[in-house]
Amino acid sequence: MACSEVELKQEQEEACTKDGTIDWHGQPAIKAKSGQWTAGIIILLNQGLATLAFFGVGVNLVLFLTRVLGQNNADAANNVSKWTGTVYIFSLVGAFLSDSYWGRYKTCAIFQVIFVIGLVSLSLSSYLFLIKPKGCGDEETKCGSHSGFEIALFYLSIYLVALGNGGYQPNIATFGADQFDKNDLKEGHSKVAFFSYFYLALNLGSLFSNTILGYFEDEGMWALGFWVSSGSALAALVLFLAGTTRYRHFKPSGNPLSRFSQVLVAATKKCNIDMPLDADSLFDVDRNDSSINGNRKILHTNEFKFLDKAAYISTRDIDDQKKGIYTPWRLCPVTQVEEVKCILRLLPIWLCTIIYSVVFTQMASLFVEQGAAMKVIVLNFRIPPASMSSFDILSVALFIFLYRRILDPLVSQLRKKSSRGLTELQRMGIGLIIAILAMVSAGIVECYRLKYANKDCIHCEGSSSLSIFWQVPQYAFIGASEVFMYVGQLEFFNAQTPDGLKSFGSALCMTSISLGNYVSSLLVTMVMKISTEDHMPGWIPGNLNKGHLDRFYFLLAGLTTIDLVVYIACARWYKCIKLEGKGDENDDERGSFNKV
Repeated sequence: MACSEVELKQEQEEACTKDGTIDWHGQPAIKAKSGQWTAGIIILLNQGLATLAFFGVGVNLVLFLTRVLGQNNADAANNVSKWTGTVYIFSLVGAFLSDSYWGRYKTCAIFQVIFVIGLVSLSLSSYLFLIKPKGCGDEETKCGSHSGFEIALFYLSIYLVALGNGGYQPNIATFGADQFDKNDLKEGHSKVAFFSYFYLALNLGSLFSNTILGYFEDEGMWALGFWVSSGSALAALVLFLAGTTRYRHFKPSGNPLSRFSQVLVAATKKCNIDMPLDADSLFDVDRNDSSINGNRKILHTNEFKFLDKAAYISTRDIDDQKKGIYTPWRLCPVTQVEEVKCILRLLPIWLCTIIYSVVFTQMASLFVEQGAAMKVIVLNFRIPPASMSSFDILSVALFIFLYRRILDPLVSQLRKKSSRGLTELQRMGIGLIIAILAMVSAGIVECYRLKYANKDCIHCEGSSSLSIFWQVPQYAFIGASEVFMYVGQLEFFNAQTPDGLKSFGSALCMTSISLGNYVSSLLVTMVMKISTEDHMPGWIPGNLNKGHLDRFYFLLAGLTTIDLVVYIACARWYKCIKLEGKGDENDDERGSFNKV
């Protein structure tokens, strides 16, 4: 019996989700037979395996470019930043297709197939063409030159990996959250917890890549590392498909670009109209109206009042209604107008997260190059520089536990009123503060590395007597900042975006990382151009012992401090989304920065 039938008994109604999700057959989802932690755990395992596969390529890509393709440090760091940035740009493509047409399940499945194809292509091209002579690409053995075709095949492969992972990543986070009904008290708490566990799964998945795979790749066994990544991605895809009948789904809401354009055009057409003070006179529709696709209605807010003109019912609109004519390019419901307002309010917060992503991306590039120039031999064992990011992962795991089990309950008790502890915006601010400490720590370590370095070395890997383990604090600071910034971002954008734009909310997080990589690449280019004037070696030369990488780290610390000040101003200005019939009385203040 379908849950939507009018004569269902109350106990059958209670067995269905209240957030509008459907099952694999298109029927309203039944709580006991769909979603929850059964589906959530499948998605967490899928995320862990996919992350293992992705970082099996990404974590040592800068070393692959320098050792196998023969690029210098600055070019390799820039190429890694551009590639990583492209990964996250593709997240917008995946989010658009998911929210508009395909839905999250289909989008995740298709992009995971592309991801597997890219990894297999990379493994084959490396084994057959790039790793020549066999065993080259370690610290000592140089690889031969490569043809234009071989280089082109390599870049095609890694950008297929970028497309597959980028399109999949924002949707799998939101799809996992879809498995929990926010309107159910128990499932609502599980939904909040899911984002922390999701980020933990992401980091645990990369732990294997950063340690075991990182070691083999650092020793020149690149093809083996890439094949392991391919197998992990394939296993993730099979596991994801195995849970098909258990998942809950939201129907796609149609093209958001057309909805946004309709609001802007309708408001512009009525730009000369004097608006009434009473918002109740604005045009609105029922939740079941096709114009909002069954999504929850968004209540009217007073910001960006110019856009309210799109919902003003003019004399012409009244005449059209009498004739049974409705023109969305002249008249839009309040919920559609508020969708545009929500995104406009999010943009300043989103822009302030980009500088943090510049700091974050240093782990995959300059931190690795810095570590390679330090003492990497400990008890006759060589520590691969890229494996130091394991301390970032351990820090993430530790601080997720500390936050969820200690800090959050403690803050909740200290509040004068019932709350859930620190809001998402407050946590993101804390993340920025810790990121500043990470850059200061990295700069100080670099000062001491230079103090104990051999500046006349030719092959300068391991040329400083300062142990690579002095990098642990900067990695730990980055890990702690991620827990506050990126987990907070995931929760914030998921909660503050309209129902029809949830994947777009997750994509905003990834696009922030993307632009952070591009800004990082731009900063490196600008710094090298300015610092190499008058025939100087520059801050980040091929031989780091002749440069001043410490100054670049301190520059990032200064930029992040300025960003923090701007962020606080934007966060204090921000107003939360107001949805009709919210199930949690605290929801309106969860995104607030000023909550006391």
